[in-house]
Amino acid sequence: MDRKEAGFVGLGLMGAPMAANLLAAGWAVTAWNRSSPALDAFEALGGSRVAAVEALRDQPVIVFMLPDLSDIEDASIALLTDWAARPPAPGTAVVVMSSVSPSAVKEFGKRVVTASGGNAVVVDAPVSGGTKGAVEGTLAIMAGASETDFRRLLPLFGSMGGTVRRLGALGSGSLAKACNQLIVGSTTAALAEAAELAERSGMDVAALYEVLAGGLAGSRVLEVVGPRLAAKDYEPTGPAKFMHKDLSFVLESADAVGAAVPMASAGVELYAELKRQGLGDRDLAVVRQTISNLSDNARYNTTDNTSVKTN
Repeated sequence: MDRKEAGFVGLGLMGAPMAANLLAAGWAVTAWNRSSPALDAFEALGGSRVAAVEALRDQPVIVFMLPDLSDIEDASIALLTDWAARPPAPGTAVVVMSSVSPSAVKEFGKRVVTASGGNAVVVDAPVSGGTKGAVEGTLAIMAGASETDFRRLLPLFGSMGGTVRRLGALGSGSLAKACNQLIVGSTTAALAEAAELAERSGMDVAALYEVLAGGLAGSRVLEVVGPRLAAKDYEPTGPAKFMHKDLSFVLESADAVGAAVPMASAGVELYAELKRQGLGDRDLAVVRQTISNLSDNARYNTTDNTSVKTN
């Protein structure tokens, strides 16, 4: 981009380090956040702040890093109204880096194009790598954009991520993230099941994971989430409840193209149970506690090897 200037909306667990990495890479970043402490910390790093999202209207690119698309839509109402009255500069980019519905982000893109008189475009570029990747600037960034828009935004993405790929048109990035979450959510759940089975059988979970890591079961998920599962460390690096949302996007996308997704279907039910147990604000690793609670509530019939859930 000609100007290394950006607006940034949402300085949460992921957004704050991502915006900080933009500053470190020489970007002039102006941020909005619902609460002030995050903005105070951001200003201390050399960033700027605004009191309202619409004050970012003249930024060449505005990054949104809020929990879901509904939050982004709410936050951008006044911005789009402002653009409808006075369109932004041609080539303005709205970059959705949250995990959102692939179909809904396409509709949001249409609304932004209409409101801006065709001068602004939406790019979806969700990320993977957790807070560690956000802090280290090594996130995997999955973009849905035209080739031209993607090329133009590469310097921005490169300041926050280590692996950056264009997957296709708008919505493709969000579909890629849904596939990512299918793998992460299912693998974490399988590791949690293995941990509970092993511990209840008298085995050391950390030792089990160590040997698994040396074989075909080894994975990045085991490397990153495994220690938290083994230690039952559920301090949030990101709320577990979002996995239920993300896996729901898998079901939505699969239904649209007639794809069978049995693992995603099972995952949606498991993470819905996690939320019902009141564990949604804990770390993703808390799915182990969900499975432990289900185990404690199960009565096994040793005659026919069926399990009956009891209260």
